[in-house]
Amino acid sequence: MNYQEIITIEPGKRSGKPCIRGMRITVYDVLSYLASGMTQSEILEDFPYLTAADILACLSYAADREQQTLTLAA
Repeated sequence: MNYQEIITIEPGKRSGKPCIRGMRITVYDVLSYLASGMTQSEILEDFPYLTAADILACLSYAADREQQTLTLAA
C-alpha cells in the first residue's frame, strides 16, 4: 500500500497531524475507531466519504511509523 498518495500533512490543518486526502479526519481518528472495536464496515458507514483504501493507508502509515521508531539507551 502506497499510503503517501492518501495520507497528507498540512501545517495549518489539524495542527499538522497526518490526515486522509487533505480532509480533516486524521490517521489517529481512524486508528482510534479501529482500536475501540469499530469494524472497517462501521467506519465506512459512519463516514461515507472514506474508502477502504483510506483505512488501509492509515494502517500502512502506522506500520511504517512503527518500523521507524528508534530505541534509545538510557
